[in-house]
Amino acid sequence: MPGLPIRAAIASDGAFLADMTVEAATWRAGAVRPRHEVLSSPDHRRYVAGWMRPGDAGFVAESPSGEPVGAAWYRMFPRDEPGFGWIGTGVPELIIGVRPLWRAHGAGRALLQRLDDHARSQGFARISLSVERDNYAVSLYRSEGFAVVRRGIGRDVMAKRLR
Repeated sequence: MPGLPIRAAIASDGAFLADMTVEAATWRAGAVRPRHEVLSSPDHRRYVAGWMRPGDAGFVAESPSGEPVGAAWYRMFPRDEPGFGWIGTGVPELIIGVRPLWRAHGAGRALLQRLDDHARSQGFARISLSVERDNYAVSLYRSEGFAVVRRGIGRDVMAKRLR
């Protein structure tokens, strides 16, 4: 469904971004991990704790009725507290989540493109992400110019040059 409205994420979107963090962590059909379990993990909580801190940026896709259906955002992490997709100081790590009913309708691609354009406009040369190797979103990331820069156990770190 092309043309979903996309708006800049704001400070009050923190709870929705937490929901999208859960979606990203439980993307497999039938995957069951309660919200509180995902968000109590420091590995996942780091992506939304204190949203919107300096350096954070993101976008929210909305249904035609104005309901948030997906989000993509980035954060900067220090070397001593890296995220799953950390590749270096000064490289934002992106997180993306889309509600299951809205997947495969273009929302993820539109969010990804909007976030990449924003990161480029902010002067970033690269952006990174982490994805489980069997996640169907890998083909989306590749089609948008991301390439594997580090292989891990079951997951890869991908990056895209923005300039």
